Amino acid sequence: MTTPAISIKGLRKTYKEGGKSQEKLALKGIDLEIPRGSFFGLLGPNGAGKSTLINILAGLTLKSEGEVAICGHDIVRDSRAARMSIGVVPQELVLDTFFTVREALEITAGYYGIPKSQRRTQEIIDVMGLGDKADIGSRRLSGGMRRRLLVGKALVHRPQVLILDEPTAGVDVELRTQLWDYVRKINAEGTTILLTTHYLEEAEELCDEIAIINHGEIIKRDRKDALMRGVDSKELRLVLESPIDMVPVQLAHYQCRIENGCLIIKYQPSEASFQQIINQAGQAGLNIVDLSTSEVDLEDIFRELTRKVA
Repeated sequence: MTTPAISIKGLRKTYKEGGKSQEKLALKGIDLEIPRGSFFGLLGPNGAGKSTLINILAGLTLKSEGEVAICGHDIVRDSRAARMSIGVVPQELVLDTFFTVREALEITAGYYGIPKSQRRTQEIIDVMGLGDKADIGSRRLSGGMRRRLLVGKALVHRPQVLILDEPTAGVDVELRTQLWDYVRKINAEGTTILLTTHYLEEAEELCDEIAIINHGEIIKRDRKDALMRGVDSKELRLVLESPIDMVPVQLAHYQCRIENGCLIIKYQPSEASFQQIINQAGQAGLNIVDLSTSEVDLEDIFRELTRKVA
């Protein structure tokens, strides 16, 4: 059986609050396995425990209880091998502004003990589109360029697992597209990707599996397609012959909104059928000239699941 890229069992983390004896439980016994080669999404609201979990994986925060292994290497007993197996792109744009792009990559490679003959500094500069910035200090880089440098630093040691913590926050569309093209490429070549993002459309487009964390617990984990099928929700868009500005009473018990004269109806297929809604619209005197239905998206699922345990 193939060793998982990330294996987490019974992971707990407690913090002392404000120097008091009272403790806050940030992670409440997380169990999670991420298979090798996966493009895995970890989603959750602010304060859910995502950053704590990532910092433990990166060796920046000590766990309180449980077992964590990266590519079979325990993060405590075999910490060096575990850290060599993982690259982390942090959310914060933290760089040493005294070094140029090239120097920052060289120094990071040195931290990992990579001999100069085996370093990929120029390759990473080229791949990250930093060629014309290679010999200037990072303080002179734009936010997007700094983000590219952080990605490059995470890749200097060819990690088997790459963690992207909100990698496109504040990044322009062009850079976002370039970044995802490259990440898809290395994922196809076998690198396991763990992504956290507040842009749910990114997770919906990129990830093959998704886990949702809230209040320090994994509340849902499934393949993306199964996850999206599992929520009892659809939307029906009615294009009307005559625009309306008020929802008819016959349809008021659904979640409705009016957009550009069209009526959008959100409903639960387990409780109301498509035909039933059409009949009710007819009873309300609405003359429908066109209609379309849409399934839920990941944002709907996220809101529903996190609301249930709030």
